[in-house]
Amino acid sequence: MKKVKLIWALLRVLLPESAVRLLYGGALPVVDGRQANPKAQAVADLVGLVRDPAAQPTVQESRVQLAGFVEKFDAPCREPVTRNDMTLPGGDGPRPARVYVPGGCDGAQSFPTLIYLHGGGWIQGSIDTHDALCAKLAARAGVRVVSVSYRLAPKHPFPAAAQDVLAAYLALLERAEDLGIDPARIAVGGDSAGANLTASLMHSLSEAGKPLPRAQLLIYPAVDARLTSASVQALQDHPLLSLPRMQWYMDQYIPQGQDRLAPEISPLMSTHLAGQPQGFVLVAGHDPLWDDGLSYAAALEKAGVPVTVKQYPGQIHGFLNLTKVIPQADEAIFDAAEWLRGALNTAA
Repeated sequence: MKKVKLIWALLRVLLPESAVRLLYGGALPVVDGRQANPKAQAVADLVGLVRDPAAQPTVQESRVQLAGFVEKFDAPCREPVTRNDMTLPGGDGPRPARVYVPGGCDGAQSFPTLIYLHGGGWIQGSIDTHDALCAKLAARAGVRVVSVSYRLAPKHPFPAAAQDVLAAYLALLERAEDLGIDPARIAVGGDSAGANLTASLMHSLSEAGKPLPRAQLLIYPAVDARLTSASVQALQDHPLLSLPRMQWYMDQYIPQGQDRLAPEISPLMSTHLAGQPQGFVLVAGHDPLWDDGLSYAAALEKAGVPVTVKQYPGQIHGFLNLTKVIPQADEAIFDAAEWLRGALNTAA
């Protein structure tokens, strides 16, 4: 019986959105007035059958699941993009990085750059799982993208990842001329845990009085380790990102005794928001982190920081990595790329 359910769930994931909507009829869930997108719900239902909600995976199992999911359901970048692997300094030795240059551009030319930090709950994800997303952002925004690999928990708990990100950012600033990076037109961004590390970096740079980038790109950011928001509570059993799974991620990442409300972990608590660079915050309505993103955008705006908020009320966590089966994911990537193009290409 379960095999039949799995086949039916996979079929819904692969069918066109119009057909899936008809199949669900009026049965699409609604959270605080936000109805689930039919393709997003199809993915959530499939994950709910594949994952046993009562069983916590090992870290390795979780990494394999994420990599396999992206491989199956994310479409490669169709636009011409040149890739080159390199290394950058980390907090404790060199770290891999990958550079994406839009087709037709001179790799030695000085032009805008996005430093990208992948998501994955600080324990998983990689340059490879986010290869297609980074390539699409490079091609569609017309910017160089440098995807940075940071150390993962639990082997390397906080603050290892944050230290790697800071070291890579400062190294790219120092070597900007050699790498063809315009230091006046740099953005830092990421998704989920990568967006958390982006916001954490903004806090650390501001606190230390170091040069800030020109823009920050935050895709469903995790910025509040209390995990008590209305959206976290309403979606605590969501198959893609349940409350127990989020708590498990944090337990792997944050050492015992560490203050979880320190702004390097919970950037919403930062007292250094004023003066930060303009931001783009993308949130999904069937993602427990919906309120995290909206609250952080509001806090930045209150501090005088210009923020563009893009809401996808029917979408799920991680949908930008699922472009093969969720058409709206491509729309979201174009939205982020359009904002990046304007934020980095406008004359200073």
